[in-house]
Amino acid sequence: MANRILVVDDEPQIQSVLKAYLEADGFEVITAATGADALNLAARLGAELDLVLLDIGLPDLNGLDVLARIRADIDPYVILVTARADEVDKLIGLSVGADDYITKPFSPREVVARVRTVLRRRRSDPAPAGDDQTLRFPGVVIDPLRREVSTDAGPVTLSALDFDLLLALATAPGRVYSRAQLLERVWGYDFYGDERVVDVHVRSIRAALGDDANSPQIIGTARGVGYKFLPSPIAVTP
Repeated sequence: MANRILVVDDEPQIQSVLKAYLEADGFEVITAATGADALNLAARLGAELDLVLLDIGLPDLNGLDVLARIRADIDPYVILVTARADEVDKLIGLSVGADDYITKPFSPREVVARVRTVLRRRRSDPAPAGDDQTLRFPGVVIDPLRREVSTDAGPVTLSALDFDLLLALATAPGRVYSRAQLLERVWGYDFYGDERVVDVHVRSIRAALGDDANSPQIIGTARGVGYKFLPSPIAVTP
């Protein structure tokens, strides 16, 4: 069955172009021009909705409010679209729960590539009985199956991308990953955009974990190269 995508944008030309490109790639596409229409369609489609391509600058509602209201009832993937490149840092810092961000102007092919990359990500699945893949480190515990993170201070809420990035680093403690390598592992081979998006997400993760960038205990910086996960695993005795 084709993935079902809701394109929310008040510009008819953008709607039609994205619809044509996405349908040519095998997706089923529904469009909406306002936040109210998007909410009505999301409520009607429910779990049948796989992804929302959501413009922030809608004529009636703020796109972030639309995102929050959609996510209150269902959990599709969401790619936010903004007309301001400098707004992406702010959005990621707010941890608004989007799975990716695109700035205008964009190439329709870029959008299709981003959609395909996001849809390849796995949502949280129930953990099989007796299958404990939890990663335990001093001060932080990561459960890949439940997609949960906790520190000594308690549970930590991370966006989908932040979790994937943290997990990619934590699976190889001490190894330095370049930004390009992290983009390949987390965003996918067909990532389009600025490598510095990795820096923004690392800042977001550090803030959520209470990790001081000036004296990090969890995510270290390899200057001029990239990042590494600092704690060593805790050995679990049978």
